[in-house]
Amino acid sequence: MFLSESEDELELLKSDFDSESEYSNCSLDEDYIPRGSDKEDFTDDDSSDEEWGRRPTKRRASKRQGCSVAASPASSPLKSALKKHGLSPLRKKVHYEATPQKNFSSPKNGKALSSPRRKTRSGKLLTGANEDDEDRWHNIDEEDVEPPQPRFRPERDVGPQLNRTANYTPLELFQLFFSTTVIKTLVKNTNAYGEKKYQGQKESWVPVTAADMYSFLCLVLYMGIVPLKTLKEFWRGSKLFSLPFPASVMPCRRFLTISRSLHMNDLAVEAANDQKKGTPGFDRFCKIRPLYEQILEASHTFFHPHQHISIDERMVASKARIAFKQYIKNKPTKWGFKLFVLADSVCGYTLNFFVYGGRDCVPTGKGLSYDTVMRLLDIPFLGTGYKLYVDNFYTSPTLFLDLLKRKIWACGTVRSNVTGYPRTKGNNMAEKTPRGTIRWIRKKELLFVKWFDTREVTMCSTIHKAYSHDKVKRKVKDSDGQWTVKQVPIPGSIRDYNQHMGGVDLSDALIGYYNVLHKTQKWYKTFFYHFVDIATVNAFILHKEMCKLQSRPVLTQKNFREQLILSLAEIGSTPRRSGPQNFMLPASPFKLPPDSLSKFLTASPSKVCMPSPSNAPLSSQLTAASPGSHSTVPPLPTSTEVPAAAVPDIPGLGHLPAYFVEQMSNVASRSRATAGRRACVVCKRKSPVYCSTCQKTLCFTTLRNCYSKWHRSNMICV
Repeated sequence: MFLSESEDELELLKSDFDSESEYSNCSLDEDYIPRGSDKEDFTDDDSSDEEWGRRPTKRRASKRQGCSVAASPASSPLKSALKKHGLSPLRKKVHYEATPQKNFSSPKNGKALSSPRRKTRSGKLLTGANEDDEDRWHNIDEEDVEPPQPRFRPERDVGPQLNRTANYTPLELFQLFFSTTVIKTLVKNTNAYGEKKYQGQKESWVPVTAADMYSFLCLVLYMGIVPLKTLKEFWRGSKLFSLPFPASVMPCRRFLTISRSLHMNDLAVEAANDQKKGTPGFDRFCKIRPLYEQILEASHTFFHPHQHISIDERMVASKARIAFKQYIKNKPTKWGFKLFVLADSVCGYTLNFFVYGGRDCVPTGKGLSYDTVMRLLDIPFLGTGYKLYVDNFYTSPTLFLDLLKRKIWACGTVRSNVTGYPRTKGNNMAEKTPRGTIRWIRKKELLFVKWFDTREVTMCSTIHKAYSHDKVKRKVKDSDGQWTVKQVPIPGSIRDYNQHMGGVDLSDALIGYYNVLHKTQKWYKTFFYHFVDIATVNAFILHKEMCKLQSRPVLTQKNFREQLILSLAEIGSTPRRSGPQNFMLPASPFKLPPDSLSKFLTASPSKVCMPSPSNAPLSSQLTAASPGSHSTVPPLPTSTEVPAAAVPDIPGLGHLPAYFVEQMSNVASRSRATAGRRACVVCKRKSPVYCSTCQKTLCFTTLRNCYSKWHRSNMICV
């Protein structure tokens, strides 16, 4: 049907049609379809004969007009006729007033006339007031089409990328992350910063060696197992803080010196970066960049994730005065640095992470959550067919569809205000919905599911179908007010989300058990301690996975850390006194009958501590020769001489005090009383005396007799 712009134009058009209808072999337009043909009408309506004969009423032309019929090549005779009279091309218009109603029947054939279709802005055809099938929430009894499941094709074998027949020690697994290259970088930059810091001070800087750095890491891990409020308390010698291990690894002053001068990047690089402050080339994480990249590279290299992975954020506690410190009120750790982490959902291995430094990166226009996921998944040799689980901060239809193009399937909770979420209210959940109610709607590859538990939960997935006949137990009150266990339906997307979303939470829990984080005013030292945590936990997970492959017993994380600490102490620097192995041996009391000593001991009874009989209590053995006590042991004959060969076999003999200065040369006479002093193993004060047999530094003065106290506590009488 055609509508003219004026009455003259209408009559001209009528005359043109009458003149052209004389030629039976010529067709006016290919779009013209006669009645009774099998082709559809160009109006897409099942119109009756009466409707074809109806002429539209004369109306004023509207500004919004449809497409012209004269667009096809077959309409050229009509175009030429219009151009001859200088008229504009005719346009097809639909007048709703002249259109028959929906239930109006034609008097000729009695057919009902349908209302014309209209298009939405997206180009969909809507028939009347009825909604499309996509724009309605479906019930649980309506079957959904299961999407094609991913085919898992990783680039490498899943699990540890190590020799699967070798037996790795905790130290070897830890050195995969803190390699010799990392240690050399820390030693070099710490020495450079220490020399600069101690320049011009009374105390000169003593260079740090690789062994010193291993000892420092050993004590950092030890402090995670035995936490105290301050660092100096680990070296206190009181009854409450008697911990001999830290002093056997490194002196307190040396540990604090390394801790204050710890540095991870070159000073020249940091100075050059400071000149770029305020420009796009400025790096906020320049101070941690070398260690940051080396830990990331090791995390990528030595483990390949399983099919289920998850992304979440992690908070590292800190209140340092720095611009990228975050405050999140809903987190257990409210103040600190926020890290975005990609973890394996099966074992909690940290695959990839980066520190959020604010909106300083180049945005893609698709949001922070979109950029975060794409950056974390940008791992070399990852593969395809992975199933990713995220929370509602990251979930968006745009992200899930783009991940699907990369052959990565995704599932996660979704917010109702995100772009692409269905806005329809048809068949939605009512206010008082019974527990276990499911509503779903599918838009091609995307599935949106609503499930009512204690509250409404909404999911978006490209993996699952709406309902797979899974059920879960819930306690529900019946009509009598009694609690009963009821089986309620649960969507497969929510079931898998609860099972596989906790990869980052598992990693956080493993770190939190023995966290090595210390309070510090330097923000980059906070990251150093967190990198130690990541390396230790990842090494422990590698140990567990290797034990599963080799069917060996798995160590607990505490035992794993204990073995790692002892191994680091062995390869670390040794203090001036003996190592920690003497402290770890149990002290066993000796048992010797009194009559056997009468053959060897010649000293007076008042000067010698005699061992009590085997059935005597331990307290009587320790106090037998104490001042003011009366020993019941009979005096021994004084004429007996001690055989030289039997002296080493008698406990308590040969443990004589000696001075360190005896082994030194060129010592001034005024300095002989204090030369070579070392820390006492009992009171931790300086002493020039040591036991010649035990090789322990012990005080032996008028105020302190640590020499006797230590030997008595170890069942060695003097």
